[in-house]
Amino acid sequence: MARPVAGRRTPLRTWRRFGAEVRRKRGPEARSADPFAAAAAWDLLAAALRAGLPVAEAVRAVLPGVPAGAAGRLREVVDLLTLGADPVEAWAKALAHPDTAPLARAARRTARSGAALAGAAADLAAEARASVSDQAEARAHRAAVLVAGPLALCFLPAFLCLGVVPVVIGVVSRVSEGF
Repeated sequence: MARPVAGRRTPLRTWRRFGAEVRRKRGPEARSADPFAAAAAWDLLAAALRAGLPVAEAVRAVLPGVPAGAAGRLREVVDLLTLGADPVEAWAKALAHPDTAPLARAARRTARSGAALAGAAADLAAEARASVSDQAEARAHRAAVLVAGPLALCFLPAFLCLGVVPVVIGVVSRVSEGF
């Protein structure tokens, strides 16, 4: 029975090893949920509040769409609001999480002043979308920079062979004819 040539399996092994390396470097944060989930949740919250739902019920309605860490904080807020706690004190729990802190500040402000929370939720949705857009643009710029190196390595030999070498040969041949 013939053994396979060692070089034939090398590209497959290299590809698998490279793929495992990329997955390890990216880690679990690369496989996170939809980046627009927070924006969609804040939009849904704004719509629910504009429709006339009480704050606790509106927040409870958007909990399934909120990222996991923020959902726990918001669930505590909903429980406190449902039990009749002061809104300023109830929203204090959500100030500790970076995803819910802007909403908590707006909710505490509106609880004191009587302003509508729906506008603040819509603004948070717009900010979340802008943040995701900025991150995508930054990744695209980074990819463009990372592609420049390999392209230079590919085109440099061709430039030398087709651009520099013929000129050098031409100059050397003319100079050698003169001697």
